[in-house]
Amino acid sequence: MREHEHEPVIGLPEALPAGETVLWQGAPGWTGLAFHTFRLGWLAAYFAAIAAWGAAVALQEGASPGAAAAAMAWPLALGAAALGLVTGFAILAARTTLYTITNRRLVLRVGVALPTTVNIPFASIRDAGLRPWRGGGDIRLALLPPHRASYVGLWPHLRGFRLAQPQPVLRALPDAEAAGRILARALAMHAALPVPGRVRPAVAPAPVGATGAAAA
Repeated sequence: MREHEHEPVIGLPEALPAGETVLWQGAPGWTGLAFHTFRLGWLAAYFAAIAAWGAAVALQEGASPGAAAAAMAWPLALGAAALGLVTGFAILAARTTLYTITNRRLVLRVGVALPTTVNIPFASIRDAGLRPWRGGGDIRLALLPPHRASYVGLWPHLRGFRLAQPQPVLRALPDAEAAGRILARALAMHAALPVPGRVRPAVAPAPVGATGAAAA
């Protein structure tokens, strides 16, 4: 049995209620997670700089070129191990993540060791923004108070350095622009729906300033 075969609908913990439909589903690309979320390129540059600095110090102290090269071995080995761990985690995170947009909510199935499903109703979303890059992008969400995302439960699917008000992020989407358009339309349609219990006027009110003109 595969890991998520128990799901009644792929990516969802339970069957959709009447009237709710899936508009889009997608997952992060592991390369986007590695380089844009976990900053793999910066990490590689960091360890390369440490190795180069160690070699330069050794040469300045009179070491032979062979000894200087040996001084680079340990930082490079540590760097290779770190890069391997980050790459492996990015691959696992991409394989275990699935984002779903319905006509009522966002559903994030996330978690490598402890899979969890997070529902974000459209009514709790203040705004959404696209951060594109070549070959993909992120969709960032801002929630209305008092709604709050769990930093521990959603990481790394959260915007960095937003501890006071964590912002969920659909990470490293290869089709980020298409997903963003679908989400924007769904949010707009949801905002236009009547709120239960609210009485709408049978006749639209006159524009401001029209009353005085009519009276004249």
